[in-house]
Amino acid sequence: MAVPILSLFLLFISIKSSANNITNTFIDCLNSFSEPTFPINGTIYTPDNSSFSSVFHAYIRNPVFYNSTRTKPSLIITPLHVSHIQAAVICAQLHGLQMRTRSGGHDYEGLSYLSYSNTPFFILDLFNLRSVDVNIEQETVWVQTGATLGEVYYGIAEKSNIHGLPGGVCPTVGVGGHCSGAGYGNMLRKYGLTADCIVDALLVDVNGAVLDRESMGEDLFWAITGGGGASFGVVLAFKFKLVSVPPQVTFFNSKRTVERKIIKIAEKWFHVAHRLDKDLFIRMSFDVSTDRKGIKHVHASFPSLFLGNSTRLLSLMDDSFPELGLQDSELVEMSWVESALVYAGFPVGTPIETLLSRTQQPGRDRPFKIKSDYLKNPISKKGLKFIFKKMKELPNQMITFSPFGGRMEEISEFAKPFPHRAGNLAMIEYETYWNELGTEAAKKNLEFARKMHEHMTPYVSDNPREAFYNYRDLDNGVNHHGKYSYEEGMVYGIRYFKEVNYNRLVMVKTMVDPNNFFSNEQGIPAFQSSDDM
Repeated sequence: MAVPILSLFLLFISIKSSANNITNTFIDCLNSFSEPTFPINGTIYTPDNSSFSSVFHAYIRNPVFYNSTRTKPSLIITPLHVSHIQAAVICAQLHGLQMRTRSGGHDYEGLSYLSYSNTPFFILDLFNLRSVDVNIEQETVWVQTGATLGEVYYGIAEKSNIHGLPGGVCPTVGVGGHCSGAGYGNMLRKYGLTADCIVDALLVDVNGAVLDRESMGEDLFWAITGGGGASFGVVLAFKFKLVSVPPQVTFFNSKRTVERKIIKIAEKWFHVAHRLDKDLFIRMSFDVSTDRKGIKHVHASFPSLFLGNSTRLLSLMDDSFPELGLQDSELVEMSWVESALVYAGFPVGTPIETLLSRTQQPGRDRPFKIKSDYLKNPISKKGLKFIFKKMKELPNQMITFSPFGGRMEEISEFAKPFPHRAGNLAMIEYETYWNELGTEAAKKNLEFARKMHEHMTPYVSDNPREAFYNYRDLDNGVNHHGKYSYEEGMVYGIRYFKEVNYNRLVMVKTMVDPNNFFSNEQGIPAFQSSDDM
């Protein structure tokens, strides 16, 4: 047995030596390509660097990936200047390394910092590139993609209390992934998606060139505003058109605990939430608790934002949704930027500087699995009872319905890669959280999440069963590393983008990155040959 063991050891040494050689020659290339006035050497972290582990883990937002067996990066680059990104793109292709781009790290499958392939790769981590340049006169803001949503909201509020951006409700989400995957939040019924507000962008393409909207062309601009920027280049910055918000908005989060009443409220919600005034966004979330007798109960909460005062809100609710039983005592008036904090779960009165924190909120640092669906038709009383029964049977389940309608009905499904517009009552988010770390706990809870998703099949879209690209889920299909075929990509591509938009994304990809340098397990593939057509 000594000879085979020795052979394996020598093979391991050979592979490790080869990987080290690739890394070293790559670093030499980076230094030779970067501009002397902006040296890159201080932005490079290899496993030999004492800070490598802390830099790698700093933006892993899902603890399930802390000790993943998937391939980890050979090095991390944290660019301080666009020339660092250009050098990384050029040198990676010259030396056979793959690249993953990370901004905020809220990546539900870890595809921005882990790989299923054994091919060496590095992380391009953009967290240093996070400027927020607000122009109130033009009502625009240029945002580098390493900024967080909280930093954007804070930057806007510093200049104006009557301007905002319809983005997500988690302040630590990075702008890069959020917006290039479409992005949505609690103003989507009034103003649409975050991507609908993008009016320009800066991108480093596969040749290392820096392009704006005019030089990249409308097809590529369309692709990176909802089709996943990491498949087409490195998005440096987005320019957004700001939207109007009143000086005071109204927040409420009604909680209901009697299951019989919850079913009655939910039945009405399915019929009216997408038809309410565009200024009103009422989410509906279900979760389960266990009482002291061991009996499980479903609870409902309705975190909501109204772009107006409480008097007008109560009048609208009395006319359109009296079943909720909204009371004046549940309402809190505040500025829009304050509502961004409160909606994220912070107490009323939290200083708005908290939006600048890049640290996860307490309680949100547990392992999790997220899945998604789209609701086309109201769920009946019988259906709700079935769903509640399954939630009680499966541990750690939470289901959230985000209403569409309003502005979402008015925008064409082809305007952006995100196609889920008219005809959708709501998007559904399934959350499974657990406390224990380790492979067995993850395996068990992933199965719970899949079963809950399966139980929802009769109530959601089909042919295809649609899903949200920002909630990437490898259960929707995987494009095996190194192949990136059109057919493999279509498995998940039509779920996220539907067929017409997926095909357009593939055509754009083929034009701008025919060799699939910018790639990941759920990226957009290029046509490899005429056989793919």
